[in-house]
Amino acid sequence: MNKYVERIYNGVVKENPTFVMMLGMCPTLATTTSATNAIGMGLSTTAVLVMSNMLISAMRKIIPSRMRLPSEIVVVASLVTVVQLLMQAYTPDIYSALGIYIPLIVVNCIILGRAEAYALFNPPILSFFDGLGMGLGFTFSLLALGAFREILGAGSLFGFQIIPDDFHIGMMVLAPGAFLVLAFLTAIQNKLGLPSATNGGQEPSEFVTSGDVLGAYAKSADAADTKEA
Repeated sequence: MNKYVERIYNGVVKENPTFVMMLGMCPTLATTTSATNAIGMGLSTTAVLVMSNMLISAMRKIIPSRMRLPSEIVVVASLVTVVQLLMQAYTPDIYSALGIYIPLIVVNCIILGRAEAYALFNPPILSFFDGLGMGLGFTFSLLALGAFREILGAGSLFGFQIIPDDFHIGMMVLAPGAFLVLAFLTAIQNKLGLPSATNGGQEPSEFVTSGDVLGAYAKSADAADTKEA
């Protein structure tokens, strides 16, 4: 398999950030009340993920070890600000619906995790495709959740009514519905033998969580202090 295609396949299927790695659960569960909101959140995160991966990869040889995490956050925060302004200008309805979850992309553990686990050790072009794969995997996951919840909870899809009002399950667009749909889709993955967080599709040691990022940063800072001493 072509190495660029492999990075995309890795993010969409093998290490899907939602269904395999179970990362970014806060925006995943909170913003998938409709398919439109899910796509808006997914594409926003994808744009930031792709650009941050490329920039951090390009600067990886000049970023001091002990300043790595602050540098990454500055890069991500700058990109999120650009995305915010563009959404306010061109998609104000989606921006209003997503609310605080757009600025919270800054601390999304998917973005920081890919920066730490991949972009810091690979060239920009590979980092671009890694970010694209992870972003598309995240977007597809949000879209699946959002579509199911909107159909079951509001009887519509992308705002078009497809189920009569009498057959709605209002709970599906509330918090409990998010957990139920996530569990249902994960069960389908298990039944089909696809990689998921509950069927051994990936060993826990391969996960990169926000705690891993902070732990790695602390270790590198200690190592830098020891070297200076």
